[in-house]
Amino acid sequence: MKGFSIRSPEDWEQNDRNGGCVRNTPLNCGANRSTAGMTDKFYSLSNVKLPQNADNIGSTTSARECAEVCLRNCSCTAYSCTNSRCSIWHEELLNVKQQHADTTDTNDGAVLYLRLAAKEIQTQKPGRRVTTQILAVTIVAALGLLVLIVLVLILMIRKNNRSWSGGTLINPQDGGIIAFRYTDLLWATRNFSEELGAGGFGSVFKAYLTDSVTMAVKRLDGACQGEKQFRAEVTSVRVIQHINLVRLIGFCCEGERRLLAYEYMPNCSLDIHLFQNNSTVLNWGTRFKIALGVARGLAYLHESCQDLIIHCDIKPQNILLDESFIAKIADFGMAKLIGRDFSWVLTTTRGTVGYLAPEWISGVAITTKVDVYGYGMVLMEIISGRPNSLELYTAGGDCDVFFPVHAAHMLLEGDVASLVDEKLSGDVNLEEAKRLCKVACWCIQDDEFDRPIMGEVVRESPECLLLMDPPGGAPGDARGDAPPPAL
Repeated sequence: MKGFSIRSPEDWEQNDRNGGCVRNTPLNCGANRSTAGMTDKFYSLSNVKLPQNADNIGSTTSARECAEVCLRNCSCTAYSCTNSRCSIWHEELLNVKQQHADTTDTNDGAVLYLRLAAKEIQTQKPGRRVTTQILAVTIVAALGLLVLIVLVLILMIRKNNRSWSGGTLINPQDGGIIAFRYTDLLWATRNFSEELGAGGFGSVFKAYLTDSVTMAVKRLDGACQGEKQFRAEVTSVRVIQHINLVRLIGFCCEGERRLLAYEYMPNCSLDIHLFQNNSTVLNWGTRFKIALGVARGLAYLHESCQDLIIHCDIKPQNILLDESFIAKIADFGMAKLIGRDFSWVLTTTRGTVGYLAPEWISGVAITTKVDVYGYGMVLMEIISGRPNSLELYTAGGDCDVFFPVHAAHMLLEGDVASLVDEKLSGDVNLEEAKRLCKVACWCIQDDEFDRPIMGEVVRESPECLLLMDPPGGAPGDARGDAPPPAL
Protein backbone atom coordinates (compact mmCIF):
# COMPACT_ATOMS: atom_id res chain seq x y z
CA MET A 1 0.00 0.00 0.00
CA LYS A 2 1.01 3.65 -0.26
CA GLY A 3 3.81 4.55 2.16
CA PHE A 4 5.02 0.93 2.52
CA SER A 5 7.69 -1.24 0.91
CA ILE A 6 8.21 -5.02 0.88
CA ARG A 7 10.29 -6.08 3.87
CA SER A 8 12.04 -8.97 2.11
CA PRO A 9 11.80 -8.85 -1.71
CA GLU A 10 13.69 -12.16 -2.00
CA ASP A 11 11.10 -14.01 0.12
CA TRP A 12 8.28 -12.23 -1.64
CA GLU A 13 9.46 -13.51 -5.02
CA GLN A 14 9.32 -17.04 -3.54
CA ASN A 15 5.68 -16.42 -2.52
CA ASP A 16 6.73 -16.23 1.15
CA ARG A 17 5.02 -13.06 2.33
CA ASN A 18 5.04 -13.66 6.06
CA GLY A 19 7.51 -10.80 6.47
CA GLY A 20 4.88 -8.36 5.21
CA CYS A 21 5.71 -4.71 4.57
CA VAL A 22 7.53 -1.95 6.42
CA ARG A 23 6.79 1.78 6.54
CA ASN A 24 8.89 4.06 4.38
CA THR A 25 8.60 6.91 6.90
CA PRO A 26 7.92 6.49 10.65
CA LEU A 27 4.80 8.10 12.11
CA ASN A 28 5.09 11.42 13.96
CA CYS A 29 3.43 10.13 17.11
CA GLY A 30 3.91 12.50 20.06
CA ALA A 31 5.04 15.46 17.88
CA ASN A 32 3.53 18.89 18.32
CA ARG A 33 0.50 18.67 16.12
CA SER A 34 0.25 22.42 15.87
CA THR A 35 3.49 22.44 13.88
CA ALA A 36 2.61 22.74 10.21
CA GLY A 37 3.41 19.69 8.17
CA MET A 38 4.40 17.49 11.12
CA THR A 39 0.95 15.97 11.91
CA ASP A 40 0.27 12.52 10.49
CA LYS A 41 -2.21 12.38 7.61
CA PHE A 42 -4.71 9.81 6.43
CA TYR A 43 -4.74 8.28 2.96
CA SER A 44 -8.06 6.80 1.83
CA LEU A 45 -8.39 3.35 0.23
CA SER A 46 -11.82 2.98 -1.34
CA ASN A 47 -13.90 -0.16 -1.88
CA VAL A 48 -11.82 -2.52 0.25
CA LYS A 49 -12.50 -5.43 2.58
CA LEU A 50 -11.52 -4.09 6.01
CA PRO A 51 -8.82 -5.79 8.15
CA GLN A 52 -9.73 -8.12 11.01
CA ASN A 53 -9.58 -7.37 14.79
CA ALA A 54 -10.99 -3.85 14.67
CA ASP A 55 -11.66 -1.87 17.89
CA ASN A 56 -15.10 -0.29 17.73
CA ILE A 57 -15.44 3.19 19.27
CA GLY A 58 -19.14 3.69 19.77
CA SER A 59 -19.07 7.22 21.26
CA THR A 60 -17.94 9.09 18.08
CA THR A 61 -20.52 10.70 15.83
CA SER A 62 -18.46 11.72 12.78
CA ALA A 63 -15.46 10.70 10.66
CA ARG A 64 -13.53 13.72 11.92
CA GLU A 65 -13.90 12.60 15.57
CA CYS A 66 -12.91 9.08 14.58
CA ALA A 67 -9.72 10.43 12.97
CA GLU A 68 -8.92 12.43 16.13
CA VAL A 69 -9.28 9.28 18.27
CA CYS A 70 -6.80 7.47 16.02
CA LEU A 71 -4.27 10.32 16.03
CA ARG A 72 -4.26 10.45 19.85
CA ASN A 73 -3.17 6.78 19.96
CA CYS A 74 0.40 6.16 18.81
CA SER A 75 -0.35 2.53 17.96
CA CYS A 76 -3.36 3.37 15.77
CA THR A 77 -2.52 2.65 12.12
CA ALA A 78 -5.90 3.09 10.39
CA TYR A 79 -9.58 3.86 10.93
CA SER A 80 -12.92 3.49 9.18
CA CYS A 81 -16.19 5.27 9.83
CA THR A 82 -19.31 3.59 8.44
CA ASN A 83 -22.87 4.48 9.40
CA SER A 84 -21.53 6.66 12.30
CA ARG A 85 -19.65 3.66 13.69
CA CYS A 86 -15.94 4.27 14.24
CA SER A 87 -13.49 1.39 13.93
CA ILE A 88 -9.74 1.68 14.51
CA TRP A 89 -6.81 -0.71 14.01
CA HIS A 90 -3.60 -0.98 15.95
CA GLU A 91 -0.14 -2.01 14.70
CA GLU A 92 -0.24 -4.39 11.73
CA LEU A 93 -3.09 -4.52 9.22
CA LEU A 94 -3.94 -8.07 8.16
CA ASN A 95 -5.76 -9.27 5.07
CA VAL A 96 -6.80 -5.94 3.58
CA LYS A 97 -8.32 -6.78 0.21
CA GLN A 98 -9.41 -4.70 -2.77
CA GLN A 99 -13.01 -5.54 -3.61
CA HIS A 100 -14.37 -6.16 -7.12
CA ALA A 101 -17.43 -4.37 -8.40
CA ASP A 102 -19.54 -7.58 -8.35
CA THR A 103 -18.57 -8.71 -4.80
CA THR A 104 -21.33 -9.52 -2.30
CA ASP A 105 -19.14 -9.13 0.80
CA THR A 106 -20.78 -7.17 3.63
CA ASN A 107 -17.79 -4.84 3.79
CA ASP A 108 -18.07 -4.05 0.08
CA GLY A 109 -17.66 -0.33 -0.54
CA ALA A 110 -16.02 0.46 2.81
CA VAL A 111 -13.29 3.12 2.97
CA LEU A 112 -10.14 2.51 5.00
CA TYR A 113 -8.16 5.58 6.10
CA LEU A 114 -4.50 4.59 6.30
CA ARG A 115 -2.34 6.60 8.72
CA LEU A 116 0.90 7.88 7.12
CA ALA A 117 3.60 10.39 7.87
CA ALA A 118 2.70 13.83 6.54
CA LYS A 119 5.43 13.95 3.89
CA GLU A 120 4.16 10.67 2.35
CA ILE A 121 1.00 12.47 1.20
CA GLN A 122 1.15 15.17 -1.49
CA THR A 123 0.33 18.55 -0.09
CA GLN A 124 -1.42 19.66 -3.31
CA LYS A 125 -5.01 18.59 -3.44
CA PRO A 126 -6.10 16.63 -6.55
CA GLY A 127 -8.81 19.13 -7.38
CA ARG A 128 -6.35 21.98 -7.33
CA ARG A 129 -3.91 20.04 -9.48
CA VAL A 130 -6.58 19.42 -12.14
CA THR A 131 -7.57 23.08 -12.05
CA THR A 132 -3.96 24.13 -12.61
CA GLN A 133 -3.63 21.75 -15.55
CA ILE A 134 -6.81 23.09 -17.13
CA LEU A 135 -5.58 26.64 -16.64
CA ALA A 136 -2.23 25.82 -18.26
CA VAL A 137 -3.93 24.19 -21.26
CA THR A 138 -6.22 27.18 -21.63
CA ILE A 139 -3.31 29.63 -21.59
CA VAL A 140 -1.37 27.62 -24.19
CA ALA A 141 -4.44 27.39 -26.45
CA ALA A 142 -5.06 31.14 -26.16
CA LEU A 143 -1.44 31.92 -27.04
CA GLY A 144 -1.60 29.56 -30.01
CA LEU A 145 -4.78 31.25 -31.28
CA LEU A 146 -3.17 34.67 -30.89
CA VAL A 147 -0.12 33.58 -32.90
CA LEU A 148 -2.40 32.17 -35.63
CA ILE A 149 -4.34 35.44 -35.86
CA VAL A 150 -1.10 37.41 -36.17
CA LEU A 151 0.14 35.09 -38.95
CA VAL A 152 -3.13 35.47 -40.87
CA LEU A 153 -2.89 39.26 -40.61
CA ILE A 154 0.71 39.19 -41.86
CA LEU A 155 -0.26 37.00 -44.82
CA MET A 156 -3.14 39.33 -45.70
CA ILE A 157 -0.85 42.35 -45.60
CA ARG A 158 1.76 40.57 -47.72
CA LYS A 159 -0.92 39.56 -50.23
CA ASN A 160 -1.93 43.19 -50.71
CA ASN A 161 1.68 44.35 -51.09
CA ARG A 162 3.38 41.25 -52.39
CA SER A 163 4.00 42.48 -55.90
CA TRP A 164 6.46 45.08 -54.68
CA SER A 165 7.68 43.70 -51.33
CA GLY A 166 10.32 41.43 -52.82
CA GLY A 167 11.42 43.67 -55.69
CA THR A 168 14.51 45.81 -55.94
CA LEU A 169 14.55 48.79 -58.29
CA ILE A 170 17.48 49.01 -60.68
CA ASN A 171 18.38 52.21 -62.56
CA PRO A 172 15.57 54.37 -61.15
CA GLN A 173 16.70 57.25 -63.35
CA ASP A 174 15.54 55.21 -66.36
CA GLY A 175 12.13 54.48 -64.91
CA GLY A 176 13.36 51.51 -62.93
CA ILE A 177 13.17 47.78 -63.44
CA ILE A 178 12.13 45.33 -60.74
CA ALA A 179 14.29 42.39 -59.68
CA PHE A 180 11.61 39.92 -58.61
CA ARG A 181 12.14 36.96 -56.32
CA TYR A 182 11.19 33.61 -57.81
CA THR A 183 8.70 33.02 -55.00
CA ASP A 184 7.00 36.32 -55.87
CA LEU A 185 6.54 35.30 -59.51
CA LEU A 186 5.47 31.81 -58.48
CA TRP A 187 2.77 33.39 -56.34
CA ALA A 188 1.79 36.01 -58.95
CA THR A 189 1.39 33.40 -61.71
CA ARG A 190 -0.50 31.10 -59.36
CA ASN A 191 2.16 28.45 -59.77
CA PHE A 192 2.38 29.04 -63.55
CA SER A 193 -1.18 27.81 -64.06
CA GLU A 194 -2.50 30.23 -66.73
CA GLU A 195 -0.44 29.88 -69.89
CA LEU A 196 -0.86 32.62 -72.48
CA GLY A 197 1.35 31.08 -75.15
CA ALA A 198 4.63 29.39 -75.96
CA GLY A 199 7.42 30.08 -78.41
CA GLY A 200 11.03 29.39 -79.22
CA PHE A 201 12.28 31.14 -76.10
CA GLY A 202 9.87 29.67 -73.55
CA SER A 203 6.33 29.87 -72.25
CA VAL A 204 4.38 32.96 -71.19
CA PHE A 205 2.04 33.01 -68.19
CA LYS A 206 -0.44 35.54 -66.88
CA ALA A 207 0.52 37.04 -63.53
CA TYR A 208 -1.44 39.10 -61.02
CA LEU A 209 0.40 41.86 -59.15
CA THR A 210 -2.87 42.90 -57.49
CA ASP A 211 -6.54 42.25 -58.19
CA SER A 212 -6.49 45.01 -60.81
CA VAL A 213 -2.89 44.95 -62.11
CA THR A 214 -1.65 42.13 -64.33
CA MET A 215 1.49 41.35 -66.28
CA ALA A 216 2.89 38.61 -68.52
CA VAL A 217 5.79 36.46 -67.26
CA LYS A 218 8.02 34.68 -69.78
CA ARG A 219 9.92 31.70 -68.41
CA LEU A 220 13.04 31.43 -70.58
CA ASP A 221 14.28 28.08 -71.82
CA GLY A 222 17.93 27.43 -72.54
CA ALA A 223 19.35 30.65 -71.09
CA CYS A 224 23.08 30.12 -70.57
CA GLN A 225 24.32 33.44 -69.23
CA GLY A 226 25.66 34.02 -65.76
CA GLU A 227 23.70 36.15 -63.34
CA LYS A 228 25.86 39.26 -63.68
CA GLN A 229 25.77 39.23 -67.48
CA PHE A 230 22.03 38.50 -67.56
CA ARG A 231 21.29 41.44 -65.25
CA ALA A 232 23.42 43.71 -67.41
CA GLU A 233 21.65 42.66 -70.60
CA VAL A 234 18.22 43.05 -68.98
CA THR A 235 19.14 46.58 -67.96
CA SER A 236 20.30 47.40 -71.49
CA VAL A 237 17.06 46.04 -72.99
CA ARG A 238 14.99 47.93 -70.41
CA VAL A 239 16.16 51.31 -71.75
CA ILE A 240 14.74 50.39 -75.18
CA GLN A 241 11.31 52.01 -74.84
CA HIS A 242 8.83 52.88 -77.55
CA ILE A 243 5.05 53.03 -77.81
CA ASN A 244 5.13 50.15 -80.29
CA LEU A 245 7.41 47.88 -78.22
CA VAL A 246 6.22 45.72 -75.31
CA ARG A 247 7.52 47.28 -72.09
CA LEU A 248 9.79 45.20 -69.85
CA ILE A 249 8.73 45.54 -66.18
CA GLY A 250 11.19 43.30 -64.38
CA PHE A 251 13.10 40.06 -64.28
CA CYS A 252 14.08 37.16 -62.05
CA CYS A 253 17.52 35.57 -61.89
CA GLU A 254 17.90 32.90 -59.20
CA GLY A 255 20.14 29.91 -59.76
CA GLU A 256 19.36 28.53 -63.22
CA ARG A 257 16.00 30.31 -63.37
CA ARG A 258 15.63 33.17 -65.86
CA LEU A 259 12.26 34.95 -66.13
CA LEU A 260 11.11 38.22 -67.67
CA ALA A 261 8.03 40.23 -66.65
CA TYR A 262 6.29 42.32 -69.35
CA GLU A 263 3.25 44.55 -69.49
CA TYR A 264 0.12 42.50 -70.15
CA MET A 265 -1.57 42.81 -73.54
CA PRO A 266 -5.33 42.14 -73.05
CA ASN A 267 -6.09 41.72 -76.78
CA CYS A 268 -3.47 38.99 -77.25
CA SER A 269 -1.51 38.61 -80.48
CA LEU A 270 -2.36 39.67 -84.03
CA ASP A 271 -2.61 36.14 -85.43
CA ILE A 272 -5.59 35.32 -83.20
CA HIS A 273 -7.66 38.15 -84.71
CA LEU A 274 -6.53 37.52 -88.28
CA PHE A 275 -6.81 33.75 -88.48
CA GLN A 276 -9.31 32.55 -85.86
CA ASN A 277 -12.98 32.78 -86.79
CA ASN A 278 -14.17 33.11 -83.17
CA SER A 279 -12.11 36.24 -82.47
CA THR A 280 -12.78 39.93 -83.06
CA VAL A 281 -12.70 40.89 -86.74
CA LEU A 282 -10.32 43.79 -87.09
CA ASN A 283 -11.77 46.58 -89.24
CA TRP A 284 -9.66 48.19 -91.93
CA GLY A 285 -8.83 51.28 -89.88
CA THR A 286 -7.46 49.11 -87.05
CA ARG A 287 -5.45 46.99 -89.48
CA PHE A 288 -3.90 50.05 -91.05
CA LYS A 289 -3.05 51.45 -87.61
CA ILE A 290 -1.42 48.11 -86.66
CA ALA A 291 0.68 48.11 -89.85
CA LEU A 292 1.74 51.65 -89.06
CA GLY A 293 2.69 50.80 -85.46
CA VAL A 294 4.77 47.75 -86.39
CA ALA A 295 6.71 49.79 -88.97
CA ARG A 296 7.45 52.50 -86.41
CA GLY A 297 8.58 49.94 -83.83
CA LEU A 298 10.96 48.23 -86.25
CA ALA A 299 12.37 51.56 -87.44
CA TYR A 300 13.13 52.42 -83.80
CA LEU A 301 14.92 49.10 -83.21
CA HIS A 302 16.96 49.42 -86.39
CA GLU A 303 17.88 53.08 -86.35
CA SER A 304 17.22 54.77 -83.00
CA CYS A 305 18.63 52.38 -80.41
CA GLN A 306 22.12 52.81 -79.02
CA ASP A 307 22.80 49.20 -80.06
CA LEU A 308 21.31 47.90 -83.28
CA ILE A 309 18.54 45.39 -82.57
CA ILE A 310 17.58 42.89 -85.27
CA HIS A 311 14.40 41.10 -84.22
CA CYS A 312 14.88 38.09 -86.56
CA ASP A 313 11.37 36.69 -86.06
CA ILE A 314 8.74 39.22 -87.16
CA LYS A 315 5.38 37.45 -87.43
CA PRO A 316 1.80 38.04 -86.19
CA GLN A 317 2.44 35.89 -83.08
CA ASN A 318 5.07 38.42 -81.95
CA ILE A 319 2.83 41.44 -82.54
CA LEU A 320 0.70 42.03 -79.45
CA LEU A 321 -2.32 44.32 -79.09
CA ASP A 322 -3.13 46.43 -76.04
CA GLU A 323 -6.59 47.46 -74.84
CA SER A 324 -6.79 50.07 -77.65
CA PHE A 325 -5.48 47.63 -80.31
CA ILE A 326 -2.19 49.51 -80.53
CA ALA A 327 0.44 47.16 -81.94
CA LYS A 328 3.46 46.35 -79.78
CA ILE A 329 6.37 44.19 -80.93
CA ALA A 330 7.36 41.43 -78.48
CA ASP A 331 10.51 39.31 -78.06
CA PHE A 332 12.94 41.96 -79.31
CA GLY A 333 16.47 41.78 -77.90
CA MET A 334 16.16 38.08 -77.04
CA ALA A 335 19.61 37.34 -78.50
CA LYS A 336 21.06 39.47 -75.70
CA LEU A 337 18.99 37.87 -72.99
CA ILE A 338 19.38 34.25 -74.06
CA GLY A 339 23.12 34.51 -74.72
CA ARG A 340 23.09 32.46 -77.91
CA ASP A 341 22.74 33.42 -81.55
CA PHE A 342 19.40 32.98 -83.25
CA SER A 343 20.48 30.05 -85.37
CA TRP A 344 20.17 27.85 -82.26
CA VAL A 345 17.27 29.51 -80.51
CA LEU A 346 14.53 29.84 -83.10
CA THR A 347 14.17 26.77 -85.29
CA THR A 348 16.36 24.37 -87.17
CA THR A 349 15.81 26.48 -90.31
CA ARG A 350 16.16 29.73 -88.33
CA GLY A 351 13.22 32.10 -88.05
CA THR A 352 9.66 30.95 -88.72
CA VAL A 353 8.45 29.30 -91.91
CA GLY A 354 6.50 31.77 -94.04
CA TYR A 355 8.49 34.80 -92.87
CA LEU A 356 12.04 33.65 -93.70
CA ALA A 357 14.10 35.92 -95.90
CA PRO A 358 16.07 34.07 -98.63
CA GLU A 359 19.39 34.97 -96.98
CA TRP A 360 18.47 32.78 -94.00
CA ILE A 361 18.49 29.80 -96.35
CA SER A 362 21.65 30.81 -98.20
CA GLY A 363 23.57 31.18 -94.96
CA VAL A 364 24.95 34.66 -95.60
CA ALA A 365 25.30 37.17 -92.75
CA ILE A 366 21.95 38.63 -91.80
CA THR A 367 21.10 42.33 -91.57
CA THR A 368 18.06 44.40 -90.66
CA LYS A 369 16.66 43.44 -94.06
CA VAL A 370 15.46 40.09 -92.65
CA ASP A 371 13.05 42.08 -90.46
CA VAL A 372 11.96 44.11 -93.48
CA TYR A 373 11.15 40.88 -95.32
CA GLY A 374 9.17 39.53 -92.36
CA TYR A 375 7.29 42.82 -92.13
CA GLY A 376 6.30 42.59 -95.80
CA MET A 377 4.92 39.09 -95.25
CA VAL A 378 2.95 40.30 -92.22
CA LEU A 379 1.46 43.11 -94.36
CA MET A 380 0.24 40.48 -96.81
CA GLU A 381 -1.55 38.71 -93.97
CA ILE A 382 -3.04 41.94 -92.61
CA ILE A 383 -4.49 42.66 -96.05
CA SER A 384 -5.78 39.16 -96.83
CA GLY A 385 -6.60 37.77 -93.37
CA ARG A 386 -4.98 34.48 -94.41
CA PRO A 387 -1.69 32.89 -93.22
CA ASN A 388 0.87 32.61 -96.01
CA SER A 389 3.20 30.20 -94.22
CA LEU A 390 2.13 26.96 -95.89
CA GLU A 391 -1.00 27.81 -97.86
CA LEU A 392 -1.23 28.11 -101.62
CA TYR A 393 -3.75 30.43 -103.27
CA THR A 394 -5.94 29.12 -106.11
CA ALA A 395 -5.88 31.88 -108.67
CA GLY A 396 -8.28 30.20 -111.07
CA GLY A 397 -8.37 26.92 -112.85
CA ASP A 398 -5.99 24.34 -111.41
CA CYS A 399 -3.12 26.77 -110.85
CA ASP A 400 -2.01 27.15 -107.24
CA VAL A 401 0.37 30.01 -106.50
CA PHE A 402 1.98 31.49 -103.43
CA PHE A 403 -0.32 34.28 -102.22
CA PRO A 404 2.33 37.08 -102.25
CA VAL A 405 2.98 36.22 -105.90
CA HIS A 406 -0.73 36.37 -106.65
CA ALA A 407 -0.97 39.69 -104.76
CA ALA A 408 1.79 41.18 -106.92
CA HIS A 409 -0.06 40.20 -110.13
CA MET A 410 -3.38 41.56 -108.84
CA LEU A 411 -1.65 44.81 -107.90
CA LEU A 412 -0.34 45.14 -111.47
CA GLU A 413 -3.82 44.47 -112.84
CA GLY A 414 -5.34 47.05 -110.50
CA ASP A 415 -7.58 44.51 -108.74
CA VAL A 416 -6.55 45.14 -105.13
CA ALA A 417 -10.12 44.64 -103.89
CA SER A 418 -9.89 40.89 -104.63
CA LEU A 419 -6.97 40.59 -102.22
CA VAL A 420 -8.69 42.08 -99.18
CA ASP A 421 -10.01 39.88 -96.35
CA GLU A 422 -13.57 38.75 -97.13
CA LYS A 423 -14.52 39.19 -93.47
CA LEU A 424 -14.39 42.98 -94.00
CA SER A 425 -17.35 42.74 -96.42
CA GLY A 426 -15.86 45.38 -98.69
CA ASP A 427 -15.58 48.04 -95.98
CA VAL A 428 -12.03 48.99 -97.00
CA ASN A 429 -10.13 52.11 -98.04
CA LEU A 430 -8.86 50.78 -101.36
CA GLU A 431 -6.26 53.51 -101.74
CA GLU A 432 -4.71 52.56 -98.40
CA ALA A 433 -4.95 48.87 -99.32
CA LYS A 434 -3.11 49.59 -102.56
CA ARG A 435 -0.38 51.47 -100.68
CA LEU A 436 0.04 48.61 -98.19
CA CYS A 437 0.23 46.06 -100.97
CA LYS A 438 2.93 48.10 -102.77
CA VAL A 439 4.97 48.40 -99.58
CA ALA A 440 4.59 44.66 -98.93
CA CYS A 441 5.85 43.78 -102.40
CA TRP A 442 8.70 46.24 -101.97
CA CYS A 443 9.74 44.59 -98.69
CA ILE A 444 9.76 40.98 -99.91
CA GLN A 445 12.25 41.37 -102.78
CA ASP A 446 14.53 38.35 -103.13
CA ASP A 447 17.65 40.54 -103.13
CA GLU A 448 17.98 42.26 -99.78
CA PHE A 449 19.57 45.29 -101.46
CA ASP A 450 16.32 45.86 -103.35
CA ARG A 451 14.37 46.06 -100.11
CA PRO A 452 13.93 49.37 -98.28
CA ILE A 453 15.06 50.11 -94.78
CA MET A 454 12.28 50.72 -92.26
CA GLY A 455 13.16 54.41 -92.15
CA GLU A 456 12.21 54.59 -95.82
CA VAL A 457 8.94 52.81 -95.17
CA VAL A 458 8.03 55.22 -92.39
CA ARG A 459 8.25 58.91 -93.27
CA GLU A 460 8.90 61.41 -90.51
CA SER A 461 5.52 63.08 -90.94
CA PRO A 462 2.97 61.07 -88.90
CA GLU A 463 0.22 61.88 -91.39
CA CYS A 464 2.18 60.24 -94.21
CA LEU A 465 3.29 57.04 -92.49
CA LEU A 466 3.33 54.03 -94.81
CA LEU A 467 2.35 56.20 -97.76
CA MET A 468 5.73 56.20 -99.51
CA ASP A 469 5.61 54.70 -102.99
CA PRO A 470 8.36 52.20 -103.78
CA PRO A 471 11.11 53.51 -106.03
CA GLY A 472 11.25 52.53 -109.68
CA GLY A 473 11.69 48.84 -110.19
CA ALA A 474 9.73 45.75 -109.32
CA PRO A 475 8.87 43.73 -106.26
CA GLY A 476 10.44 40.35 -106.69
CA ASP A 477 8.67 37.03 -106.53
CA ALA A 478 9.20 35.90 -102.96
CA ARG A 479 9.83 32.34 -104.05
CA GLY A 480 12.00 33.26 -107.05
CA ASP A 481 10.13 30.90 -109.37
CA ALA A 482 8.88 33.60 -111.78
CA PRO A 483 10.28 36.87 -113.16
CA PRO A 484 9.08 39.80 -111.05
CA PRO A 485 6.40 41.96 -112.66
CA ALA A 486 7.05 45.67 -112.99
CA LEU A 487 5.04 48.16 -110.94
